[in-house]
Amino acid sequence: MPGGPVGMARPGLTRTAKKARSPASPDGLTLQSDTSMNAPAPPDPLAAAREAEHAKTVAALCERIKELDCLYEITRLSQCQDMALDGILAGACRVAARAWQYPAVTCVRVTIGGRNQATPNWRRPVARQESPIRSRGEVIGRIEVGYLDKCAEADEGPFLREERHLLDAVAEHLGRIIESRNNEERLRQLSRELIRAQETERQRIARELHDDVAQNLSLVRLSLDRLAAMPGVADSLSPDGQEAVRESSARLGAAIASLRNLASDLLPPALDRLGLVEAASNLCHETAARTGLMVEFSADGLDAVRVDFQTGLNLYRVLQEALANACRHGRCSRIVVRLIASHPLLLLRVGDDGVGFDPEVRLAEALGQKRMGLWSMGERVRLLGGRLTIRSRPGQGVRIKAEIPLGQGAT
Repeated sequence: MPGGPVGMARPGLTRTAKKARSPASPDGLTLQSDTSMNAPAPPDPLAAAREAEHAKTVAALCERIKELDCLYEITRLSQCQDMALDGILAGACRVAARAWQYPAVTCVRVTIGGRNQATPNWRRPVARQESPIRSRGEVIGRIEVGYLDKCAEADEGPFLREERHLLDAVAEHLGRIIESRNNEERLRQLSRELIRAQETERQRIARELHDDVAQNLSLVRLSLDRLAAMPGVADSLSPDGQEAVRESSARLGAAIASLRNLASDLLPPALDRLGLVEAASNLCHETAARTGLMVEFSADGLDAVRVDFQTGLNLYRVLQEALANACRHGRCSRIVVRLIASHPLLLLRVGDDGVGFDPEVRLAEALGQKRMGLWSMGERVRLLGGRLTIRSRPGQGVRIKAEIPLGQGAT
């Protein structure tokens, strides 16, 4: 039959319908376009480029932070005045090792004038880079950074371009630190020579005052007293003349005593004969007798400690200057002096209940007026490897503390 039986489907249409049926769809049919909508989207090349650029920027920032941390830590080390140069260089090696790309296998060495400071793991590296250290335009050493294992190739062997810049910056920074320390050492040497020359001149003047001027004045006074006592001379003098002779003799006696006190201040005889404790005690008692102030002195822990003459002399001068300042400017009624040996330090403390001052302002004023008392105190203590601390406020007195290592001139 041309149309075929009713209800009979054509074979071609039946196969197509079966291919389109799906049990997941309500009507049993699924369009081809629905399947294509669930397929993953193709990658966006712009997004991938942005992500790669972001990762590169983050990595560069991390390296920059490491560089800044490295330079900051080395600067902080250089500001430790109590740390020797070798300690600073050794610390710089440890700090630099942490700043490189592979810190676990990084070793660092600094060579200055034939002396080496290095990280504990230093040995001949697989890859190495170095930079010269200069001071005053001259090469004085070098810093070397190496990897102990083979690492992936980068800009300069396994090293990054940024690491080369950092190495050069560290070398330049170390050069400035070394130059600064050398300048400080030269200043200390000049100060040491200045103070030594000052003490030599004081000793010369003290001996001349005591052995020459004071002795001559004593002879003049003796002659004057003998002349006044000669028979006939006293009778020939009027009462006013006799009084003038007695007054002249008394004035000569006072001048001789002043000269001897001055000579003693310039070169304290007790310091050489009896030591620092007795000399300091005598100075405090003499100051109290001369000024009428209450000056308390005590010493503790020095029985088993022998202080050499130069250390004792410098501490004596510090005490001398501190007492003089308290008496002249402090307007105090009481001064307390403590001399203590407490391992590992020898301590000198001087305190008063006077008007006080602002230490920074006073030191600036003193230097401007070329008064060197406070500066001299600090310089003497520094030459002994110690530290001088001055604490004061207006109306709250003054507290001075000198700390000297017991190894410096004490046994």
